[in-house]
Amino acid sequence: MKKLQLLSMIVLMALGTNAQDYKKVQTAVLINKFEDAKTEIDKIAADPKAQGKAETWFFKSRIYAALIKNPDAFKKYPNLVTDADAAFQKLMEMDPTLVQIKDKGSDAIYDMYSYGFNNGIRSFNGKMWDSACTYFAYAVSYSDVLFKNKLTKDQTMAFDTTSILYAGYSGQNASKPDFACKYYARLAEAKVTTDGYIDVYKYLVITYMNDKKEPEFRKYLAISKGAYPKENWEDYEIEYIDRNFTLADKVAYYDKADAGGNMTEMQYLQFGEIFVNVKHDAKEKDKHDSTQLDAYEKKGVEAYKKGFAKNNQNAIASYNIGVIYYNNFGLLDDKVSANIKQVQTINASKPVEKDPKKKAALDAKFKTQTDPILKSNLDLQVPIKENIDQATDWLEKTYAIVKAKTTRTSTDKSIGNKTVDFLANMYQYKRDQVRGKDAKAFDALEAKYKLYDGEHDKF
Repeated sequence: MKKLQLLSMIVLMALGTNAQDYKKVQTAVLINKFEDAKTEIDKIAADPKAQGKAETWFFKSRIYAALIKNPDAFKKYPNLVTDADAAFQKLMEMDPTLVQIKDKGSDAIYDMYSYGFNNGIRSFNGKMWDSACTYFAYAVSYSDVLFKNKLTKDQTMAFDTTSILYAGYSGQNASKPDFACKYYARLAEAKVTTDGYIDVYKYLVITYMNDKKEPEFRKYLAISKGAYPKENWEDYEIEYIDRNFTLADKVAYYDKADAGGNMTEMQYLQFGEIFVNVKHDAKEKDKHDSTQLDAYEKKGVEAYKKGFAKNNQNAIASYNIGVIYYNNFGLLDDKVSANIKQVQTINASKPVEKDPKKKAALDAKFKTQTDPILKSNLDLQVPIKENIDQATDWLEKTYAIVKAKTTRTSTDKSIGNKTVDFLANMYQYKRDQVRGKDAKAFDALEAKYKLYDGEHDKF
């Protein structure tokens, strides 16, 4: 019994010693003698039994974190940050509900957060982007502990918006898109929309578009539309499709959306551009014959027309339609001119023959060469008329829209000046076609020509 009593006394004395040791540590902390506190906590932490107590790791993280703010101590103990972080992680492991911190204070967390944030700002201002990433990531990790456990004055906030934004921005400047997106995504998913945050959403959308990550692209595109509904996010969606879809996929996507009535004015215009450009895309052009290329262009024109139908004041839509018809008219007219030159060349090569019979035979022979060409020119008059009439109609719509605007953008001015020049060219052509044949029609077309020619460079 006596031996047992003696053993009990020894245990009590040991417990009393540990309690007294923590009191020494706590006293040193209270009077800001952190180096003294470090000496005491290091003694305690050397005991394997003390290492099993959350209180040991609380004080170690508290003291080491406080010393980080002391320049002399920081130089004296080069592993302070690593040791402070390791001590805090050990505390979190042993005390996941943070009983020690809630009881004794969260100074260590604030000190380590401040270390990360302040150094992050210094690195950021010095354009040391990789360092800024490291420091802000550190700051975010500790601010998350504060907000998650409601250890801040404002307990309504979910996270530290500022440090997260700086972390994302640092990653963006460091050309670390995965790092940047990790932090920007938190802001986007929380629908943070205060001033200046729209670029966060754009970065996510553009990055995932460039990386061809369609699920992430569509996720953040949808979030962005909800956060900033007035922004034209449709441009990004069409750009994603244009970059990453095959031509067949684009057609299928368009046809389905068009049939479902889900297309907006701008989407029709954007798809119109996609289909019209097939004819001028070197990669696609070689994959299709002329009939297929014409069909894509026609599909593009119809898309433009559907966009214009949704807004008949869209000068870009009417202008694009008019220019397509104008260019086709020009190509057809060039064919006519080339054919005329070919006939002239053939006739110029015909030898002079005075014998009536031989001359008639020679003329008949050359006629077999020139007649198909002349017939081709005759056949071309129908599509020429169709295209020039369509071009005139759509460009006059454009002229009326732009002319009516009291305030014009640089785009309006450019469209207006080009439109009147095209219209003047077409009315000059039409006028010359009836010259000496129909005086009344000539005068009417001449008046139109003078009207538009007089508007040259007036927009």
